[in-house]
This record gives sequence, C-alpha cells and structure tokens, in this order.
Amino acid sequence: MTEPATVDTVIDRALDAYADLALLGEEVEDEWTYVNDLATAWRERLEEVREARRGEPASPAVDAALDQAIEEVGRISDPHRAIDWLSTYPQIVLLAVGSTS
Repeated sequence: MTEPATVDTVIDRALDAYADLALLGEEVEDEWTYVNDLATAWRERLEEVREARRGEPASPAVDAALDQAIEEVGRISDPHRAIDWLSTYPQIVLLAVGSTS
C-alpha cells in the first residue's frame, strides 16, 4: 500500500523536476546567471513551503495535478523553453498546494 501524499513529498518530487529544468536552461550560456538566480529564488520559496507544511496531507487531486505538471516539464527539450518555465512551473506547484503568497 502506498503512503498518502503529503505537501512536502509532492514538493520534493516537484523540486527534482525543477532541478532538471534548471540544468536544461543552463545550456544557454548567455542566460546562465539569470537561470541560476531565478532557480535559486524559486527553489528557496518551494523549500520554505515544504518545511512549513511538512506532514500535511495532500489531496489525491493535488498529487495528480503535480504528476501532470512534472510530466509536462519532463517533455521540455529546448533550453530556451526551459528558461520560460523556470518561473511558471514553481507557481503551478504553489497554486496546486494552496500556497500562493
């Protein structure tokens, strides 16, 4: 039997996908600093939410929504498109877990 998802476990999965997205974006040499600054800021925000809501149950709908977002991010192969998603994807994650502020 699978353990029920919690906010921190779904954010952990989201952070793994985010790391891959940032690595892809780093391939654009002229944007390397921007990519890393942006990724660091959003990673820190997601980690704050993860810690603040550790152990809080995540609904099956939230779990499924983040699976779909992770799958979508996994389809990105263009580094420029990855850069576009570096600020969009974390907002999707925060919206899904109900932490938009």
